[in-house]
Amino acid sequence: MTQKSVSGAASRPGNFRRAASKVAVFIICLMPLAWVIWLAFTPGVGGSGLGPNPQEFLNRFLGDWALRFLLIALAVTPIRMLLRWNWVFRFRRMLGLYAFFYVSLHLTSYVVLDKQFFWDEIWSDIVKRTFITVGMASFVMLIPLAVTSTAGMVKRLGANRWRRLHQIVYLIAPLACLHFFMMRKGVQLEPMIYAGIATVLLMIRIWHRFRSRPGAG
Repeated sequence: MTQKSVSGAASRPGNFRRAASKVAVFIICLMPLAWVIWLAFTPGVGGSGLGPNPQEFLNRFLGDWALRFLLIALAVTPIRMLLRWNWVFRFRRMLGLYAFFYVSLHLTSYVVLDKQFFWDEIWSDIVKRTFITVGMASFVMLIPLAVTSTAGMVKRLGANRWRRLHQIVYLIAPLACLHFFMMRKGVQLEPMIYAGIATVLLMIRIWHRFRSRPGAG
């Protein structure tokens, strides 16, 4: 047996574990959607497990998970830097795409179930209701990140330009937290927790960038 074939055979268990871990994370990320679908078909108050106001419950549920996945994706790099867990990096792209996926479902529930495709009302909300303006701006900025998430787009843009483009997430995360805070109307603990997490994650990145400069420290 040649050295090449031996090394290839040795790498197969590692490749299998990496593939299996990605499949596992993929399934786990779908669980919130599976849960809310199950609730929709479960008898409860108002006719289903979604409660007396299913549209509001669904919209908020999807929005909450969109923000959670955005923060989880944002946490990948700090975790890698602080804990030296390089293996988490392989999930960053998937987590970012799931954030966009749940944001898209959150927006779809608003357009379809709440406004029922009345585009005049939707536009009026975007212009007049600040929290919707902020949320829509966050969604629009996420689109180029999702479109350019493939390895092929990294090659087309070049690593440096791709990296600069994806730094928009440093603006998207605070805007998403602001959208959540404004939507809840008043000072509540949960939006403040998410805002605190986003602040910590961004500060870790700033701290690491400062330390990485030549002559720093």
